[in-house]
Amino acid sequence: MTEEHRNLLKRINDYGEKVMGDIDPQKVPVSVQLDRLRPVFLEIAEEKGMSLEEVFILYMDIQSEASCASDAKLREDLKDLNSDGDMPLLYR
Repeated sequence: MTEEHRNLLKRINDYGEKVMGDIDPQKVPVSVQLDRLRPVFLEIAEEKGMSLEEVFILYMDIQSEASCASDAKLREDLKDLNSDGDMPLLYR
């Protein structure tokens, strides 16, 4: 992930914390969550000369990449807990 992508993801996530900090993402439909992020998507689209759809796709790509990296790090961190084979820690 590039530094620009990291900054973009941080910007969107920081904005999301402000406008969605009070909702449960498991209970609120994704369409509502995306609607709340729309202002920052539009702002970024204007700055970058991109369409709203392109910004959304970019966000989804870099969010997925960040999620996979976090998952890989967690698995690595937990690897030692499973090394003795006695009581394996299951992680999905």
